[in-house]
Amino acid sequence: MLEYSKNNNGVQGFPGTEPLTNEQLFGTKCDLLIPAALGGQLTAKTAPLVKAKYIVEAANDPTTPEADEIFHEKGILVVPDILANAGGVTVSYFEWVQNRSVVHWPLEEIRGKLEIKMTAAFDEVWKIAEERKVPMRTAAYILGIDRVAKATELAGVS
Repeated sequence: MLEYSKNNNGVQGFPGTEPLTNEQLFGTKCDLLIPAALGGQLTAKTAPLVKAKYIVEAANDPTTPEADEIFHEKGILVVPDILANAGGVTVSYFEWVQNRSVVHWPLEEIRGKLEIKMTAAFDEVWKIAEERKVPMRTAAYILGIDRVAKATELAGVS
C-alpha cells in the first residue's frame, strides 16, 4: 500500500478496497477514533454515528461544540486537541531551551522529558474533569484560564 500511495498520490483505488464515506468511517465500531486531518469533521450530524469508546483529537478543532455535547452524553471520552496536540508545542519549547542554552539533548532525553510533561498535563486535566464532572475539553480550559489568572495576579496586572 505504501508503494501504491507513492505512485498514485494516495490510497484511493487500491486494489481490493472500497471507498468509505465519512459517515461510514465515523460509524465503524472501534475502540479509538483519531480525527487527524481536518477541523469540523465531528458535527451534530456525524457525532450520533460514532461508535468509538475514545476520541483523541490529533487535528485542530475537529469537533464542534454540538458534537462535544453528544459525546459527553454518550459517555465517549474525548481527549481534546488542546491537550492531544500539546506534544508538538512542548518539543518546540525544548528546542528553544536547547538553542538558548547552546546544549543538545539526546533524543531519548527529549522523549523522556516529553513523557513527563504530557503525563502531568493529562493527569491535571483528568483530575479537574473527574472532580467537576465536566468533559476533558472544559477541564483543559479551566486549567488554562486558572493558570493565566494566577500569572496575571503574580505579575501585578489588574
